[in-house]
Amino acid sequence: MNSKNHSLFLFRLLPLLVVLCGLLVVSSCRYTVPDLSSEEIPQKTRDSVGYLYERHYTWGTNLEVTTDSAMIERLPIKDEYVTLRKGDRVVVAEFAVHPADSVDSIWVKLAHTQEEQGWLREKELKMSFIPTDSISQAIHLFSDTHASYFIIVFALFVAVSLLRAFYRKQLKLVYFNDIDSVYPLSLCLLMAFSATVYESMQVFVPETWEHFYFNPTLSPFKVPFVLSIFLISIWLFLAVFLAVLDDLFRQLTPVAAICYLLGLVSCCIFCYFFFILTTSIYIGYLFLAVFAWLFAKKVLRSVSYKYRCGQCGEKMKEIGVCPRCGAKNL
Repeated sequence: MNSKNHSLFLFRLLPLLVVLCGLLVVSSCRYTVPDLSSEEIPQKTRDSVGYLYERHYTWGTNLEVTTDSAMIERLPIKDEYVTLRKGDRVVVAEFAVHPADSVDSIWVKLAHTQEEQGWLREKELKMSFIPTDSISQAIHLFSDTHASYFIIVFALFVAVSLLRAFYRKQLKLVYFNDIDSVYPLSLCLLMAFSATVYESMQVFVPETWEHFYFNPTLSPFKVPFVLSIFLISIWLFLAVFLAVLDDLFRQLTPVAAICYLLGLVSCCIFCYFFFILTTSIYIGYLFLAVFAWLFAKKVLRSVSYKYRCGQCGEKMKEIGVCPRCGAKNL
């Protein structure tokens, strides 16, 4: 099969891959609730596990205040509050249901110390507290609104600066004036894929992501299939990033490699926000398919070049005149 037929085959295959990706996202996407019907299981354990899968956290869950302050009420005493400051840690002590509460019927008791305990609505809890687990805190930091705006501005600044340098000094840039490696574009594609899967969970199965947020793990095993795919893509991203560094500092000078790396990071940041935004309005899947098609073309183009110029090292499909430097290769 020649290169043209390969491209045609991949072009026809991409819509099927997109459909399969969508099916994978919406299937096997929820945590399996364990069987609690056995009479040998204590009632307190049943309640604890039930709360874990219903509320995504349970008794004994450790939380940390992220807002400037949070107030918990010393019920049943009315209008008496305990003020918690940013960074204070609490533990979930009890749950209560107040059907008459029009704001939120679920109330949670939190304990900061033996003396400082109180109640607040679950909605207020999720707005002011995050889990103390380091993975959960990293997720919160990465998805924080202010941090996102900062990253966007920084990425645009770096991108514009590098674009000017690219036109003036012919610096290496991902895809347009790339190094001899498929890893940089693979890294961008993995970032786009991870962002698409992440946003798909937010749109279709937000409770699965919320459960993962309160009970995080880096293992792609024993989690819903869609989370497994997401975690595998993150591990692949890290592996490909190491491969990029190896190729980068082998082919370029340290200064050029650092400039290229800044451009690559900007591209990855752009891919993250672009696919987050477009997937939320359902056209991100089409853009992901186009991206995959461009990546496949680049890989096939790279494979089709069998020779290199003896003078400048440019890839050549056949022996003859080099298209870059004009040297004759016999």
